[in-house]
Amino acid sequence: MPEITEPTESVQSPTTPPPKKRRKAGCILLMILVVAILLFALYVWLALKLDYSEGERAGYVQKLSRKGWLCKTWEGELAMVNLPGTMPQIFQFSVRDGAVAEQMNKTLGQRVRLHYEQHKGLPTTCFGETEYFVTEVESVAP
Repeated sequence: MPEITEPTESVQSPTTPPPKKRRKAGCILLMILVVAILLFALYVWLALKLDYSEGERAGYVQKLSRKGWLCKTWEGELAMVNLPGTMPQIFQFSVRDGAVAEQMNKTLGQRVRLHYEQHKGLPTTCFGETEYFVTEVESVAP
């Protein structure tokens, strides 16, 4: 009697994709990461380049200090006196330019006019703790 053999089923075990597919998936992930980083860099550049508003404020610089763990910026306060005998309003600002901070240090205790730009939406405090960046300092006669 002839032996009856059953057809063997080929059971395919799950295997890793071929190297070409893995390489292609890795390239796609890398491209997505690069595009995300470029978009973030473009956003930060635009937030720093385009100002939301700009203006001037006058008063007495009562505090100016260099702060930050990694990103050092100059942070300060301007006391704006509206009427004699009233409490001054405090305007907090950041200075990113060292030359402007040096000029501001020379005018401490004097009445000054600060020209500032407001930049909204900056992602970290690495650029400054406030959204107001002083770009010019001018001493004003009392």
